[in-house]
Amino acid sequence: MSNILSKGLSSLKYVYLIVFFALLSGFFHPLITGQSFDVVIYGIFILSVGLAGCILLYKTTTSEKKKGVFFLSGFSLIIISLYFIFEMTGRV
Repeated sequence: MSNILSKGLSSLKYVYLIVFFALLSGFFHPLITGQSFDVVIYGIFILSVGLAGCILLYKTTTSEKKKGVFFLSGFSLIIISLYFIFEMTGRV
């Protein structure tokens, strides 16, 4: 029984992140203005890519063997996320 509970709590953190990213990317704006939710979904995607990059940078500090791979891929994902943000705002 405790194994099921621990897996449930473990998966709850991902639901929490998705809800947090949805609120952060402006979930209520399309509801108020009557526009499409495409921008919110795109915002959640951008934040998720940035989070994955940050997690890989964290793994750089904890890993012994693959520091270079985690470092390069983490910064690459953060740069890709930044590019998506600039593309979304029309500055590219």
